[in-house]
Amino acid sequence: MSDIDELKSWNERIIEEFRANDGKVGGPFEGGTLLLLTTLGAKSGKSYVSPLMYLADGDRVLIFGSYAGGPRHPAWYHNLRANPRASVEIGTGTYDVTAEEITGAERDELYARQVAVAPGFGEYEKKTDRTIPVVALRPVGGASFDLG
Repeated sequence: MSDIDELKSWNERIIEEFRANDGKVGGPFEGGTLLLLTTLGAKSGKSYVSPLMYLADGDRVLIFGSYAGGPRHPAWYHNLRANPRASVEIGTGTYDVTAEEITGAERDELYARQVAVAPGFGEYEKKTDRTIPVVALRPVGGASFDLG
């Protein structure tokens, strides 16, 4: 089994557990803030679901393209750049969102906040030469997230 196949299988198990337990999962994500991001493939147009940790920030949630410190950005990041409309599942709620990449000093400040609550993100940053993207997701149409 390839690394990509293993990651896909791991993600599928997390997605299944998330949906079966009202947005709660165990293992490395236990007690953390996790969402499911559904994007459209930049090339394929197919729907893809990615489990991601998030950081609440006012009326938006932030996600981080760490790819566990890998050398390139995750597929979901490229999908959002091609089509910034997506949906997220948080707890038992599903929300249509618009994505916006955060850059510069604001990006640095927000990434540092994520490292403070999830230190593994600091390790990811040390493992890669790329700048890990920070993406803000906002609900469409004036809705708001129920972060319970």
